[in-house]
Amino acid sequence: MSFDPNDYPLLPPELAALMVDVPTMPPVTADSVRAIREHARVAAARQPRSAVHRVEDRTLPGPDGRVPVRVYTPSPATPLPVLVFGHGGGWCVCDLDTHDALCREIAVRAEVLVVSVDYRLAPENPYPAGPADFYAAASWVAGHAAEIGGDPTRVAVGGDSAGANLATVACLAARDRGGPTFRCQLLAYPGLDAVSERAGWTEMAHAPMVGAETARSMWAAYAAGHDPRDPYLSPLHASDLSGLPPAIVVAPGYDHGRDDFAAYAVALTKAGVAVDFRPYPGMLHGFLSYFAAVPACSRALDEVCAALRAALATD
Repeated sequence: MSFDPNDYPLLPPELAALMVDVPTMPPVTADSVRAIREHARVAAARQPRSAVHRVEDRTLPGPDGRVPVRVYTPSPATPLPVLVFGHGGGWCVCDLDTHDALCREIAVRAEVLVVSVDYRLAPENPYPAGPADFYAAASWVAGHAAEIGGDPTRVAVGGDSAGANLATVACLAARDRGGPTFRCQLLAYPGLDAVSERAGWTEMAHAPMVGAETARSMWAAYAAGHDPRDPYLSPLHASDLSGLPPAIVVAPGYDHGRDDFAAYAVALTKAGVAVDFRPYPGMLHGFLSYFAAVPACSRALDEVCAALRAALATD
């Protein structure tokens, strides 16, 4: 279905103009995934990249070998608060490079040391490989933050889309396994429910960027036969969300997952978890990555980074 800006009257005009030439991502299959990844890499390569004090590629111990990460240090000041970041891409697409520009922006705007995690992707490495890698990396950072210039008492986890799913799953795992302790979780349009039937999945089924059909294909490739209601896969199906760190939830309105975001915020609040719910009714899935081309997206990223900076402030 072709994009018609009249269907999305709240969309910023600069973002609407871009969407005219941005095709909706096709469904992910074992045959299509390589081309989709290449398209994502090419598109990301066009983004401007802000200078940061230091960028370092390294590996951390993981459950099945070393996990590549990229560490963004925004300034020589130490110790810095830390964000362990999971990139989006439906657990199947994207990598350190596709989210390099966004991670640089977060590091600079939030004044936080960002550790971006290159977790294993489906369909080659389906659930639970991705969350296992992310949790291992986040656990290492929490225990060794000082070694990279970070403050071990101010470590957050976060991400966008699939990466936000991994971040909140890491919080569940940390609670269930007795650690580590994370200060907060930054969840930008997170994947939350593999079998959601909330209204957004129908009403925003053909929204730009990632439609419902493609999102379903990503969930299927990622779950790969596992119970889609496993709370470590679909956090909205957790029977107990108490004891999790405070959450910042970024919720675009033109997104198939819009009602999942709201439902998770409500569920966290009912469980006694502090939630900073940030609705952006005129935005699309993935909108924070358009900070360089769309002023409204840049302002939103400023707001999100300010919230993260406040959540990680010294007591």
